[in-house]
Amino acid sequence: MPEHYRATLVDETGGIVTVEVDFGAPAENTEIVPDATRALARLNLKGGRGIRFTGKASLPVAMALAHAVAHLYGYVACWDPKLSGYVVAISHDPNIRPGDLLR
Repeated sequence: MPEHYRATLVDETGGIVTVEVDFGAPAENTEIVPDATRALARLNLKGGRGIRFTGKASLPVAMALAHAVAHLYGYVACWDPKLSGYVVAISHDPNIRPGDLLR
């Protein structure tokens, strides 16, 4: 079975995890979303202060990945190349709000 999506742990410092994501073999979101959640699950993430995603994702993939980790981490953020930083999408931390830019 071809791999339609990849997730790689690229950094884990001070309770903040960075995961790089990318598409694999061409497919529709109906195949990519389940592959993306399986790829993320293989990382065995334990939780922490925050998680940052960088790389390529369709909207359905991004939503599935965020949902998979939202209650493991204090916040979920994704890289915005236009802003050269991570934009917080979900937060359970009172000091970090959705829309905050983290560098």
